[in-house]
Amino acid sequence: MKHLLKLEDWSTEEIINTLNLADQLKYEQKHGIEHNHLKGKTLGMIFEKASTRTRVSFEVGMTQLGGYPLFLSSNDLQIGRGEPVEDTARVLSRFIDGIMIRTFEQSEVEALAKYGSIPIINGLTDYCHPCQVLADLMTIREFKGKLEGLKMCFIGDGNNMMNSLIVGALSTGMSISVACPEGYDPPKNIIDFGNKYGIDGKFEICRNPIDAAKNADVVYTDVWASMGQEDEKKIREKAFEGYQVNSELMAVTNKDCMVLHCLPAHRGEEITAEVFEAHANEIFEEAENRLHAQKAVLVECMGE
Repeated sequence: MKHLLKLEDWSTEEIINTLNLADQLKYEQKHGIEHNHLKGKTLGMIFEKASTRTRVSFEVGMTQLGGYPLFLSSNDLQIGRGEPVEDTARVLSRFIDGIMIRTFEQSEVEALAKYGSIPIINGLTDYCHPCQVLADLMTIREFKGKLEGLKMCFIGDGNNMMNSLIVGALSTGMSISVACPEGYDPPKNIIDFGNKYGIDGKFEICRNPIDAAKNADVVYTDVWASMGQEDEKKIREKAFEGYQVNSELMAVTNKDCMVLHCLPAHRGEEITAEVFEAHANEIFEEAENRLHAQKAVLVECMGE
C-alpha cells in the first residue's frame, strides 16, 4: 500500500514515474482516450481547510479515472466534533478505497496512515503541499523539457510551499535558492534536507531576493499570509516588504525564466500584476496540471 504523506517519503524514481504517468494521462485526456484505472473505487475527500483547486481537481480527476469522489466536510464528520482521527481512519477504511485530506496538522495525515488500512494522500497541511509541487515539476518539465540542472528561486515565507519545493526540486536534480526574511525560514529538518545538497551549491537561503533570483530558470512565489494566518496579515506585510516578484527581480534571472504561483495570487503584494500577466500562461497551465498530477498520484496509490 502506497501513501503520499510528504514528498520526502518518495524516491526520485517514484517522483519521476509519477510525472511520466501524469504526462500520459494528460495526453489521453486531451485526445479523448478513456483511462478508467480506478473504476468502481471511491475516494473520500476530507476538507478541514477551504479549497478551490484541490477540491475541483481531485473530484474531476477521480471521476475521469472511473471512480467516485465523496466530499467530506469536517463540519459534517464526527472528526469535527472530537472523534479521534485513529477511529475515523479505521471506520472509513471499511467503507472507501482511499482518503485525500486537506487539513492543518501534518500529524493528522500521518495518523490516518498509521491507523487506517487504505492509501492516504496529503492534499495540503501547514507543513507541506506535495500534490501542488508534483504539478509544479510537471509544468516546469513541459516548458523547459527537463528538470536536471535548472535553478529554481522561491521568494516568500518558509511555509508548506517552500518546504515541498525544496524537497521536490533537489530530489529531481534542480538547484534551489530561497529568499525569506529572518524569522520566516523553513523548519530545521527541511534545512537539513537541503544542506545534504549544499556541498554542490544546489541549496541556499538568502535574505536578499535579488541574490536568490540571479540566473534563475524558474521563479516561484506564494502569498505572504497563508490560511490560518490572517490575523498576522499586517505584521507579515511589514516583514515581507521588498519580497516581491517584480520587473527588477526578473531582470537578474535567466532569459525565458518561468514564473509560477500556486494561487490564489495577491497582485501588488507578493507579485506585481505586470509580472503575473506576463507569465499567466505558465501559471494557469500549472493550475491545470494539478488535475493531471493528482490523477497520477491517485493511480499510483489506489491502482491495482
